[in-house]
Amino acid sequence: MSLRLAIILPTLEERENLAPLIARIDAALAGIAWEAIVVDDDSADGTAEEARRIGRLDPRVRVIQRIGRRGLASAAIEGMCATAAPFVAVMDADHQHDPVLLPAMLAGVEGGHADVAVASRFAPGASTAGWHAPERERLSGLGNALVRLATGERLSDPLSGYFLLRSDLARALAPRLSGIGFKLLLDILASAAEPLRVREFPLAFAARRSGTSKLEPAILLDFLAGIYDRWLGRIIPTRFALFGTVGALGVGVHLAVLALLYPGMTNLFWQAQALATFVAMTGNFLLNNALTYRDRQLSGVRAMLAGWAGFCATCAVGALANVAVASLLEARGVYWLLAGAAGIVVGAVWNYALSSRFVWGRY
Repeated sequence: MSLRLAIILPTLEERENLAPLIARIDAALAGIAWEAIVVDDDSADGTAEEARRIGRLDPRVRVIQRIGRRGLASAAIEGMCATAAPFVAVMDADHQHDPVLLPAMLAGVEGGHADVAVASRFAPGASTAGWHAPERERLSGLGNALVRLATGERLSDPLSGYFLLRSDLARALAPRLSGIGFKLLLDILASAAEPLRVREFPLAFAARRSGTSKLEPAILLDFLAGIYDRWLGRIIPTRFALFGTVGALGVGVHLAVLALLYPGMTNLFWQAQALATFVAMTGNFLLNNALTYRDRQLSGVRAMLAGWAGFCATCAVGALANVAVASLLEARGVYWLLAGAAGIVVGAVWNYALSSRFVWGRY
């Protein structure tokens, strides 16, 4: 029986969930030749080693252990490109996604009724009663509504992490995908040259079997990244757009701190300006580490202090580039406002390039 379906399981600390999930997949796909590819972001709990243990007993289970790379979307992309199966599904390993939907989803795409089959938490007939997390349900519903408003996507659950498509389509789209965040389905739909036919399957969304969720802080980022991918992705990298957004927030923080300190708390402007700069740079570093570069997120006191120092140093170099370019252009007759804007752009690009390379270790 030839291989028909690969199930990609991006994991981060899911050791206890793997064996029972593989058993559920095996029961759901009786009569269908399948394989499961566990793509693990070097989990501290030994998830990759557990996948190897299962694989020694069941060769249908393979593992990709990623060192120095993190992120659900990028893990799923690597897994989709690593299979010879003609069809590929992506699902969570925490048991919130029910494998019993896989045969129907496969039949829908294999029979030519859709290009992508999506398991939806909010389609007619779906249920979230087993989720037992009304606050997360409301947050996910709000995130989906915002994404539909911003992108025009009409799916009931465009942020679903459970979907199935042809492997050759996934490989063809892979070079265009940003690989950032958790919203891979939205990225796939936005990156296709022609609109993809999508069929939704109602999902009985369940509670996590073991461990804790890593997704709540990602909702806002998914929304922003979805907008950037749809409107700016062909012009500038999504990561740079997120970096710029954090920088814009930093300007607001800087001005707020400056207004708080001067002249109410100090009559020396330079002191207020220096402290405001320090607070804004620190805030920008923390936000970029948590959002823009969360697939390379720094952790631990030593790494965070070194990263913060490197980020401040790159910002200082960027500030010098900003001033130098703006001053040069203004001296050559360029209107001062345009010269200043050009300096800001050069400084931002410089900060992004240096911090990407020397603080978080990648572009």
